[in-house]
Amino acid sequence: MSSGLTLVERPAAGQAQGLLVLHHGRGSDERDLISLADVLDPEQRLHVAAPRGPLQLPGWPGFHWYVVPRVGHPDHDTFQAARGALAAFHDELWERTGTTPAQTVLGGFSMGSVMSYALGLDAPRPAPAGLLIFSGFVPSVEGWQPSTVDRPGLRAFVAHGRADRVIDVAFGRSARDLLEQGGIEVSYHESEVAHHIDPGHLPLAADWLAGALPSELPQRPQLL
Repeated sequence: MSSGLTLVERPAAGQAQGLLVLHHGRGSDERDLISLADVLDPEQRLHVAAPRGPLQLPGWPGFHWYVVPRVGHPDHDTFQAARGALAAFHDELWERTGTTPAQTVLGGFSMGSVMSYALGLDAPRPAPAGLLIFSGFVPSVEGWQPSTVDRPGLRAFVAHGRADRVIDVAFGRSARDLLEQGGIEVSYHESEVAHHIDPGHLPLAADWLAGALPSELPQRPQLL
């Protein structure tokens, strides 16, 4: 099934040693986070892709992944539709780039981080190598539950601002606690910023990303 999602990409310098998918925040688009590709992956080891959310909402600029009736609780129907579209999108990327979930980090900001959690902690989906989370939360939606204990080897980088008035820092702390209780290794960071990515967290995120993925892409088995 095709996802139908628009995307931009920054290819690796050579054969991709992994995949980084960056999901944008509320009211933005696919170009918002692609500018971080060279900051997060300066050696250009990874294929970096950034999809566009499927929704445009009256009175709002840009694109969205789901409707927001209340922070922490996405609208059921639009959330599930976005989750399905992103699942197809990730499958397409793995097939086209020759990478696998084990060489993939799902990341994003705000609403995009929510979708990274939604796919990375989704029991029916393969576990990625890592989650790169800026100012997000693990969603609470009827019919979906985060799955942590079945994600061996999954690592997470979580950053949040203590002055965030859009998604309170308590959401970041709750996500950290949930992940750690499920046995997931979390690199957690806070700073005195509002609802944006703290530039001071980017070098830390780049170092974490370099260690989250294998340095070499395993050879695919040869068919006889």
